Amino acid sequence: MIKNVKNRVWAFDLEWVPDPLAGRLVYSLPEDLTDPAELMREMWARGGATEEDPTPFLKTALCRVVSVAALERRELADGSVKLNLLSLPHEPSNDEEATEAHVVGTFLDALGRNRPQLVGFNSLQSDLKILIQRGIILGLAAPGFCERPDKPWEGIDYFARGSDWNVDLKDIVGGWGLASPSLHELAVQCGVPGKMGVDGNDVAPMWLDGKLERIVQYNECDALTTYLVWLRTAHFAGHFDTAAYATEQQLVADLLQIEIAKGGNDHLEEYL
Repeated sequence: MIKNVKNRVWAFDLEWVPDPLAGRLVYSLPEDLTDPAELMREMWARGGATEEDPTPFLKTALCRVVSVAALERRELADGSVKLNLLSLPHEPSNDEEATEAHVVGTFLDALGRNRPQLVGFNSLQSDLKILIQRGIILGLAAPGFCERPDKPWEGIDYFARGSDWNVDLKDIVGGWGLASPSLHELAVQCGVPGKMGVDGNDVAPMWLDGKLERIVQYNECDALTTYLVWLRTAHFAGHFDTAAYATEQQLVADLLQIEIAKGGNDHLEEYL
């Protein structure tokens, strides 16, 4: 179960799609095969596609990260709590910001600088692994993120299983095989919005259609859902009493109202 709540928490989520360049290199596909959609179809075919499942889950090393989102909870020196909704790329229409190197590198650098307590859903086996794999493939350096103490109790460690600094909700609530709920299955029964018209299978088609902004919006909603399920789990574990839990939920609603007032955030209004 969750051992503690640190002063800075990032509930995060990533979105990724099959990387056409990875497909070309790994499968030695012909140079004249240049269409990204065709390359993806070939990758799915090599990954065991069937009529029932035309887009099977591919190894994360063969996929490119297109978006990262996180809800940050910071407990300030005076005891007050501040929330921030963070997402990459900041400007999806900016080609440089939309590169995988920028998205992954910026997020890893921020982790190294801020050293928050990470919260994810299947993050131990999925999100953190793809960050490491793609960071290596892209030739990035992330010494702050990778730093480990000599002993687990002597500092922040994102890589030790059961670490206080890396909370995987699926690892906490899951069981064997079908006993593990999806984030959506857990969330909607808690009164938390889950998937709203878009799911993971829609991300690749949206990316091919140039709808990166929509992917980022979907990613932000998943980060919000991850945070709210973590909050409920932390309440279950005794880190927030009933009154504090209600206050923490209201902080999320207040944050959404602030973001909605900025304009252009219809997805957050729907979520609220």
